[in-house]
Amino acid sequence: MASNRVLIVANRLPVMACVGSNGIEMLPSAGGVASGLRSWHQRSKGLWFGWPGPSSDMTPTDRGLVDEQLGAGGLVPLHLSSSQIDGYYHGFANRVLWPLCHYSIDRVPLDALGWDAYREVNEAFANQVAHEYRSGDTIWVHDYHLMLLPALLRERLPSARIGYFLHIPFPSSEVFRLLPRGQELLDGVLGADLVGFHTFGYMRHFLTSLLHINGLESDVDGVRVGEREVRVAVFPMGIDAAQFATLAADPHVRARADAIRKEAAGRRIILGVDRLDYTKGLLRKLEAVAQLLKRDKVFGDEIRYLQIAVPSRGPIDSYQRFRRDVEETVGRINGACGSLQSVPVHYIHQAVSLHELVALYCAADVMLVTPLRDGMNLVAKEFAAARIDEDGVLVLSEFAGAASELQGAVTVNPYDVHALADSIQRGLSMPIDERRPRMRTLRRRVCEHDVFGWADGFVHYLHSLRPAKPAAVCRPPEPSLKVAFADMGRTKRIRLLLDYDGTLVPLARSPEGATPDQELLLLLQRLASSANLQVDVVSGRPRDALERWFGHLSLSLWAEHGFWRRPRPGGAWEPAAPVASTWVTRLRPILDQFAASTPGARLEVKTASLAWHYRGAARDFGIRQARELRLLLRDLLSNQPVDVLEGKKVIEIRLRGIGKDMVARRVCAEVGSDVAILAFGDDRTDEELFRALPVDAVSVVVGRPSSAARFRVEDYRAVRRLLSLLIQDRDSVEHSHIFETLSA
Repeated sequence: MASNRVLIVANRLPVMACVGSNGIEMLPSAGGVASGLRSWHQRSKGLWFGWPGPSSDMTPTDRGLVDEQLGAGGLVPLHLSSSQIDGYYHGFANRVLWPLCHYSIDRVPLDALGWDAYREVNEAFANQVAHEYRSGDTIWVHDYHLMLLPALLRERLPSARIGYFLHIPFPSSEVFRLLPRGQELLDGVLGADLVGFHTFGYMRHFLTSLLHINGLESDVDGVRVGEREVRVAVFPMGIDAAQFATLAADPHVRARADAIRKEAAGRRIILGVDRLDYTKGLLRKLEAVAQLLKRDKVFGDEIRYLQIAVPSRGPIDSYQRFRRDVEETVGRINGACGSLQSVPVHYIHQAVSLHELVALYCAADVMLVTPLRDGMNLVAKEFAAARIDEDGVLVLSEFAGAASELQGAVTVNPYDVHALADSIQRGLSMPIDERRPRMRTLRRRVCEHDVFGWADGFVHYLHSLRPAKPAAVCRPPEPSLKVAFADMGRTKRIRLLLDYDGTLVPLARSPEGATPDQELLLLLQRLASSANLQVDVVSGRPRDALERWFGHLSLSLWAEHGFWRRPRPGGAWEPAAPVASTWVTRLRPILDQFAASTPGARLEVKTASLAWHYRGAARDFGIRQARELRLLLRDLLSNQPVDVLEGKKVIEIRLRGIGKDMVARRVCAEVGSDVAILAFGDDRTDEELFRALPVDAVSVVVGRPSSAARFRVEDYRAVRRLLSLLIQDRDSVEHSHIFETLSA
């Protein structure tokens, strides 16, 4: 029986095991992944793989008891040596990857120290997961510590369903390219079926890096890796909002919040809760508060800034130096701005319990979440979820992933200390009739998009993906292929759907160079004259080209991917929808500019679409320009009724709903049960047609692997040979030589 478990794989488990005076203790792990996924994992009843904490001082008996207790909760520990932790975690992951992904390039060491340990630990995770894996399990790998793991798992478990989620920012390709091991990390991530990010910006950077570093061209939502399709998508992570709201209503928590306010003696409370990390903007927050105090001495007795700095990565030198800098800054501000009656900055370098944390959220007037760069930042969401009184102000960095979601926050550039001080002052003086609507907006977003919706959404999307269907192996011919052509040969009629460029003729350097030759024209004339064949040419070409080439033949012509149709010679061209040119007028200058800046590229203007061809451009430069154009168009056209379509060396913008799938549906509505459908095509536009055809249709892709076509041929010459056979003796379709034109 197939399993339906979800196997979470993360750097650490949601609990840390230690041996204390009272025996083995399980303490909650710090960090967004551990705290965020803890509740969902308990509901899912799957397995969670991760490091359980230092175990070198444990006796074999203690370690056995730890493993037993963890196993009872669905937790699978991976015990790592101190040297592995030093190289893999403190070394490559946090001395190299962390600063680079957060744009702190000056903190990246001269050499990629810890790489061997990083690979070794990823291999150890792969072995452990493969050992526990059961058919039907879904594997969900998390974060930058395990970027090699998806590919390592793919080697061991080729048919497994694997997802990967990056919880930190993915930097721009210009930054990621600085990493000597970047290509290996990207190859590792591409072992997954689905790669998730918090924001579209991070996803865009990832796809651009694949192009610039690995040379892989991507579609809007994925990239083909060999015979596999790797999807990429955006899933902003949520929190267990109900848990924070419940705690905020707890009488003990409310009493503690009242006590915090009482201790403040009427002063307005500004709160910061961060890991002690240079990416969190602590020094700039402190300087902004200092500016506020210097602006008006009265503020020294009117505000209290509480900064919780959770200890983080203590053994790393840069973190030790950063801690000293923070503590010296706190001392300097208190010395300059404090008084006998008041110390403005209360700095606490320790973790706090969840109950204490929620009490702080409830007591704060202004919450400062101002990282210099952050993947998401769940503290901002926790604050909103805890404010069941619909009060309080969130000041949020525009460089936190959460900023794109939390519209009720006061957003700020944390690098601008003056603006940050202004935002704090604005939060302190904001009237209640503005605070409440803002907080209601924040809470609605956080409560409606919680961690359960986030995790369920990712897993459901991963389950919806199907592994790429292998193309039929046709040498030697399989019985199913023989049967398909034999059945087609016994039907009374055949409806033949033919793409043009790349299918009937070779791809030319310029569209004008792909005119039909006499051999093709004669072949099409013979096909059109056959009593048992009806031929449709379904092309992205404009009407005038198809009319000029094939207007004299008894063919049904479809131009611009089906927007225009001419059913018979001499007939009128019929549009599938009203012609709208507003978006064409807006977009044409942009595409003209890209064509002008890309030698060899050209713009083709059609009735209902624009096509930017770059077949004539230098290969690498053309690919990069096409990638940049796709990303720009996706941002510009998010609210427009158009689609961006990628073909072979062409990017086309067309009206939404117009495509070869529409042609397939119209043809299917016209044919009877005694008509067989045979379709040939060579690019992504033809995939739409293949998918829309009935399951018994014979679909043949030319050249490229296909996830939708049943069969594959090498090139246009093989297509012509097959078409020639269709108009010979019908019994010949069962002869073996027909299959010699097909390839795996």
